[in-house]
Amino acid sequence: MNIGLDTKIRAGGGALALTLMLAACATGPAYVRPSVDVPGAFKERPAAAAAPAPQPGWKPAAPQDAQDRGAWWEIFQDDSLNQLEARVTVSNQTIVKAVASLQQARAVVGQARSFYYPTIQAGIQPDRIRTSQTIIGRAGLAGTTVWDNTAGVSASWEPDLFGKVSHAVAGAKAREQATAADLASVQLSMHAELAVDYFDLRGVDTQTDLLRQTVVAFKAALDIATQRFNAGVASDSDVALAQTQVETARAQLIDLGVMRAQLEHAIATLIGEAASTFVLPANATQLAPPDVPAGVPSQLLERRPDVAAAERLMAASNADVGSATAAFFPDLMLSLTGGLESGGFAQWASAPSRFWAVGLPLVGTLFDGGLRKQKLNAAKAMYDSAVADYRQVVLTSFQEVEDNLAALRVLAEESGAQQLAVNAAQHELDLALQRYQGGAVGYLDVVTAQSAALMNERTAIDIARRRLDASVLLVKALGGLWG
Repeated sequence: MNIGLDTKIRAGGGALALTLMLAACATGPAYVRPSVDVPGAFKERPAAAAAPAPQPGWKPAAPQDAQDRGAWWEIFQDDSLNQLEARVTVSNQTIVKAVASLQQARAVVGQARSFYYPTIQAGIQPDRIRTSQTIIGRAGLAGTTVWDNTAGVSASWEPDLFGKVSHAVAGAKAREQATAADLASVQLSMHAELAVDYFDLRGVDTQTDLLRQTVVAFKAALDIATQRFNAGVASDSDVALAQTQVETARAQLIDLGVMRAQLEHAIATLIGEAASTFVLPANATQLAPPDVPAGVPSQLLERRPDVAAAERLMAASNADVGSATAAFFPDLMLSLTGGLESGGFAQWASAPSRFWAVGLPLVGTLFDGGLRKQKLNAAKAMYDSAVADYRQVVLTSFQEVEDNLAALRVLAEESGAQQLAVNAAQHELDLALQRYQGGAVGYLDVVTAQSAALMNERTAIDIARRRLDASVLLVKALGGLWG
């Protein structure tokens, strides 16, 4: 008994000494965040912004996606939008799926960390064995039936000598963080998509209200043409033209119902409700887009969750390189088995029935036809690909911000010019109606003025809608509010 115990102590001590000696070995490259080319500010900034000092070159990646984006949609000051956005947070099924993906990624991290610890198993195995009668040299056992009852505990542990486990944990952790960033990206996208659909629907409501008023106005003009025809001072073609205008406006009004229904159904899906049961009351009140402050800093892009996800995937790919490098080194497995074994239950718990074994194999691959080398090359190539993906995401993010800053700037100018066109067209329509009633012009002049006024008013409404959409897309492109 003492000899066995001393042997186990010496074996365990030797294993510990060897483990400590080899644990100092580290494999794989240390992760260093790559640099990206980041200008000092955006080119398409508001006109009041001062020109930034040039900041050429590359800077290390420093994602700040953990910053709270808040309820950014509240800047539009619309209670209905706020209520819908709150439902997206808890009921959108795309977000629910992304949450489940994050939970799965966290479980993978736990699985990777479990390899830091030993595996312990225990079992009982009673066997009834009959030996062959033709056994030579064991006449006492030939042809007999005996019991072989075993109860034992086994433990095995592979020390993380060359970072195989730590690299796997680092990779899993980085992918979990990337999945968390993906969740934030999905949340940002779903909230932005709802806001765009909501503003598009509000634009349809405003167009609908305009066309209803237009139908009423065109009917009034039709009454004037009819009265002049009955009085014998106008031809029937004037009445036909006026009737055409009324029916054309009514057809345009009806056609808007298709777009509104589709937008309402899309909003229902985004908030996790069946389209058949969701109704959003019409609201023709026009909203003004929020002002973008001058000099929006380009560092705000570091809050974008897709930028953070791409950076974390680089770290995961770097850990994969470490895992592939660790495969070139031997594996050490420490194992310990002990228990009781007896042919009968009466002798099971006696001292002679005890058994134990200690193993300390150190196994390495001498030749594999270049398999490990090619896996390492593949891991390095995947890392290079992840770096390229990261830099492409950054470039795309700058493009999206510049696009929407330009859209807001240009649309603001266009809105002012369009409003002048609306006023001029309405003035021309008023003059045309007056001239027609006075017999100075034909009804074709009225029709031309009516069409121009309606077209310009609808264009103004559409520009207002596009400005709101661009504001939402700018928030999304910046990863949150700019303030």
